[in-house]
Amino acid sequence: MEGEGASGRMTYGNYLRLEEMLALQEGPSGYSPEPCNDEKHFIIVHQAFELWFKLVLSELKEVHKLMNSDSISEHSMPKIVHHMKRVSEVFDLMSQQWKVMETLTPQDFLSFRDRLGTSSGFESWQLRQIEIILGLEQQQRDAGMDPLSHMKQLESEGKISSKVLIEFEAMINSPSLNDLLTNWLSRTPINGSLPSESTDEKVVSNYINRHLEAMSEHSKQVISHFKSIGHGNESTLRERLEKSIEGAKQFLIPGGKVSRSRAGLLFIESYRNLPLLSWPRTLIDSFVEVEESILLFRNSHARMVERMIGRRMGTGGSSGVDYLDATLKYRIFVDLWTVRTILVKRELLPEVANPEYYGFNSHS
Repeated sequence: MEGEGASGRMTYGNYLRLEEMLALQEGPSGYSPEPCNDEKHFIIVHQAFELWFKLVLSELKEVHKLMNSDSISEHSMPKIVHHMKRVSEVFDLMSQQWKVMETLTPQDFLSFRDRLGTSSGFESWQLRQIEIILGLEQQQRDAGMDPLSHMKQLESEGKISSKVLIEFEAMINSPSLNDLLTNWLSRTPINGSLPSESTDEKVVSNYINRHLEAMSEHSKQVISHFKSIGHGNESTLRERLEKSIEGAKQFLIPGGKVSRSRAGLLFIESYRNLPLLSWPRTLIDSFVEVEESILLFRNSHARMVERMIGRRMGTGGSSGVDYLDATLKYRIFVDLWTVRTILVKRELLPEVANPEYYGFNSHS
C-alpha cells in the first residue's frame, strides 16, 4: 500500500507526509541565501495560519451544505453548531498564535523584511474566501481592497493557479452563509404562524407592534426609575429612548415593509427558553461567537503589527496598521448584533400565542 514502506506498516510520518511538509520552510524555490532563524520563524507561523484557514474553510463549507436548503431539519442544527464552534475555537487559538510572532523584535523583522517584496497578507486567498463564504460584502471593505480584482491580477501574472481563481469566483457567485441564515430566519414560526399561511402577514405585524409597545412600556419604567433617584434629565432620556424605539421600528419594518427574517430573529432571541427554539437560538449564538472570535483575531493581528512596525506602510503597499484597524469595523452578521439593542426584559414580553406549538404547556 502506497506510503506504508516495505514493511507494509503505516507510520506517523507517512500518514502526515512529514518529510514533504517540513521541507517547505526554506522559502520559495531558488531562495538565496537560506532564511535565517528569525525569517524561518516568520514563515512557519504564517504557514500554520494557512493550515488553520484550510480547516476553517472545510468547516464552513460543511455548514453551507447543511444550510443551503429550503428546510433545515432539527437533526442538522447540532451539526451546524458543532462546525461553527470548531471555527470559533480555531480563531481563538490563532489569536494567541500572534504571541509567538511577538517574540520577533522590530529589528529582527527589519533584517529580512525587504525579502518579502510586495507580498501582503491581503493575498491570503483562504482568508479572503472565509470572509466571502461568511458574507462580507465588497462595499463593507476598506476602500480599494477588492479581493476578486486582486486575485485576477495575481492569476494573470502566474502568481496563483487558475484553479484558485475559479474556486474564488464560484464562492462569490454562491449564496453566503449570511444569505442562508437570513433565509432560514425568515421561515421562523412566529406565534405559531408560518410564511405559507394566509394570515401570516397579519400575525407578524401584530407581533412587531406588541413588541414595540413593550419597548415603550420599558422606556416609561426606565424614566420613572431615573426620576426616582434624581439622576438624568427626563426630556433627554425620553428623546433617547424614543429614538431607540424608532430605530427598532426601522429595523423591523425597513422602508415600511415588514422584514420577516428580523422578526423571526427577534422572536427567537426574545423567547429563547421555549423548547422548540432551543437549537435555533444556539445556532444563532454560534454565528455571533464566530464573528466575535474573528474580530479578536483581527485585533490581535493589528496590535502585533503595530508593535512590530509601528505605522509604517505595509509590504503590499497598504496603509499597514491603519488598514488592519479598519477591518475591526467589519460586521457580517449585522442583524444578529443589532437585535440585541431592541430586546426587552422577560416580564414585559407579550405572551406567546399557541404556546403548545413550541413544545410546552403554559399551565403546567
